[in-house]
Amino acid sequence: MSMVPSILIVVRRGEDPAKCTVRPLRGAPGLDFLPYPLRQKPDLSRHLLLAPDAPPLTPADAGRPLLLLDASWRHAASMRKAVEPVEARSIPPGWLTAYPRRSKIHADPETGLATVEALFAARCTLGCRDDALLRFYPWRDVFLDLNRDRLPPPP
Repeated sequence: MSMVPSILIVVRRGEDPAKCTVRPLRGAPGLDFLPYPLRQKPDLSRHLLLAPDAPPLTPADAGRPLLLLDASWRHAASMRKAVEPVEARSIPPGWLTAYPRRSKIHADPETGLATVEALFAARCTLGCRDDALLRFYPWRDVFLDLNRDRLPPPP
């Protein structure tokens, strides 16, 4: 059995913990969390940043560690500057969010996913469906139902 590559999640300080979809996963094996702003930039030379404006992730990307930025969409651009240069991939088209958005000030990308949704979709794309990632996600069942046509069979 091959080792699952690590996943690095950079979490912006000041985000509402109640809205953070990945916070409950702290301490899970294979997931490392760093606070933003970064005290020191880690070596990201092998990482793939999940970003909506990048070429789609494919199964050929399996084996590379993933980098996720956890913040509201309006803060993601400044966070991205702090981790550049880093190779980026997007979630393949068709995945739908179940996260209830309420922003009246800033527009979210049409195809934007909550961080935990993006992590789950990326792992599915890479051939490693991991339903445990969604175990604390309140909109888990809605998300899985919305995306049932994209889901590989459960392990």
